Amino acid sequence: MRKIVAGLFISLDGVVESPETWHFPYFNDEMGAIVGAAMAEGDTMLLGRRTYEEFAAYWPQQGGDEPMAAQMNAIPKLVVSTTLDRADWQNTTLIRGNVAEELTRLKGQPGKNINITGSGTLVGSLLRDGLLDELQLLVHPIVVGRGKRLFDAIGAQVPLTLADSRTLGTGVVVLTYTAAR
Repeated sequence: MRKIVAGLFISLDGVVESPETWHFPYFNDEMGAIVGAAMAEGDTMLLGRRTYEEFAAYWPQQGGDEPMAAQMNAIPKLVVSTTLDRADWQNTTLIRGNVAEELTRLKGQPGKNINITGSGTLVGSLLRDGLLDELQLLVHPIVVGRGKRLFDAIGAQVPLTLADSRTLGTGVVVLTYTAAR
């Protein structure tokens, strides 16, 4: 059975919004290896609308010789949205209607992990609904002060089990949680 796995950059004060404005001073080869390993364990990307729109505006414009762009463009992508009419980025399928039912069906198919990058609102809803199997938080040693926080909209307790933790040389703490079942 496939797993839905989310990986998020997050600040000490829980902000996940606009990591491009605060994340890069902490990115190094060590973190790149963690991100790369997570990507290698998946064969499908699951995105919320906002993250999809940002990625779709950027990645298709990158050169084919850029390995990350080639991977991002080629991988099958699923976009959860009630407002998008179409998803034009190559290999993209729009999920509308009963998201839980569709994701449960996809988890039952053969394959590797279904990875979520960014998409904080989607991660929160999947966590709340018991559909998220693993949550990897890369906690950056910075207080951003404002922005969208990951857990603001969950509205209920969600018990998790700490599966792994480690501290990177930059002070980023990598916390991996699984659903407490």
